[in-house]
Amino acid sequence: MADPFDAGAGGILRQPKAVWATAGASVVAFMGIGLVDPILPSIAKGLDATAGQVSLLFTSYFLITAVAMLLTGFVSSRIGGRRTLLLGLAFVVVFAGLAGTSDTVGQLVGFRAGWGLGNALFVSTALAVIVGAAAGGSAAAILLYESALGLGMACGPLLGAVLGNLSWRYPFFGTATLMAVGFLCITAFLKEQPKPARKTSILDPLRALGHGGLASAAASAFFYNYTFFTVLAFTPFVLNMTPYRSGAVFFAWGVLLALFSVLVAPRLQKRFGSLKVLGGSLVLLAADVLVLGYGGHTAAIVCTILSGAFIGVNNTVYTELALGVSDAPRPVASAGYNFVRWFAAAAAPFFAPKIEEWSDIHVPFLVAAVTAVLGAAVVLVRRKALTHDAEELEPRHASEDSVTVFAN
Repeated sequence: MADPFDAGAGGILRQPKAVWATAGASVVAFMGIGLVDPILPSIAKGLDATAGQVSLLFTSYFLITAVAMLLTGFVSSRIGGRRTLLLGLAFVVVFAGLAGTSDTVGQLVGFRAGWGLGNALFVSTALAVIVGAAAGGSAAAILLYESALGLGMACGPLLGAVLGNLSWRYPFFGTATLMAVGFLCITAFLKEQPKPARKTSILDPLRALGHGGLASAAASAFFYNYTFFTVLAFTPFVLNMTPYRSGAVFFAWGVLLALFSVLVAPRLQKRFGSLKVLGGSLVLLAADVLVLGYGGHTAAIVCTILSGAFIGVNNTVYTELALGVSDAPRPVASAGYNFVRWFAAAAAPFFAPKIEEWSDIHVPFLVAAVTAVLGAAVVLVRRKALTHDAEELEPRHASEDSVTVFAN
């Protein structure tokens, strides 16, 4: 197999302009997930809103993303990958820009929902487009997309901090501007990709969930995602730091997430097996979240950063399970799996502040630790359903699945 880092023809550094344009836009798309993290307190202050109201920025975004999982395959299989990318980018440009003009938290939450729809359309299609347009096979293309994912997740909080330190509105305007550049680049450099031979139905992902193994993976991932997004959406209020400092913390978090997802998780799977790695990582994440919630300020910073390692491992292993446990086509299995798990990403930012109001600031993390343990319990109880012939995939395949499911 050719080295994907080879600078020769087909290497990661010698890709067509269309691939670089799509990968660049992908970085910005993934930046949008964590962009608001360091500026949540600033938004709350600027719009005279509560922590619960501002956390709805994540709820609206991921609720729409979850529902959109049923639509992305339906749309792209009918209008083609290029048009789907451009449609998604157009939504992001419009709604990110409008978000920066918001006068109330309600307006901001609504515009963030439109942003979520655009992002779902874009990222669910980008990997397939990059692989289809890449030179020299899929290995270099997948590595490039993985790099874009990791760079976006790490740099989103950093961009939010730098621009947000001037005004909470600037990160939204900045994202709209960068995505507009991506729109122009894709328009100029990307040719239309061949349409799939078979059109995808809206109900296909739901039918795929009839498989016990896929349903088990989705259920476990639902509990895990509640923990994940409690950390992502509620921790900034606990840290109570300036945008710069909060951005630095979540930048370090994103770096660990990327490294453990791409480099560490496949090696752990190869040595210990997917289910053991997943169960152990979930239990360790639960312990980490407990210390985050009940320890001091320094402990909260350290545990926030450290959680990125466990989240990176979990993302990769869940993806492999979801895409390999059933006989459904990968895009369909991915859509069904994500339809379930993204609802937890929408629920956690809503319930965590509510739980704090009903109790104290520590209890949301206790609940998050419990949901991580519940995720591990599902893996333990349903381990036979989650076992499949290709459980131990090669590391490259695990990485391929990781970006596919995370994107979708």
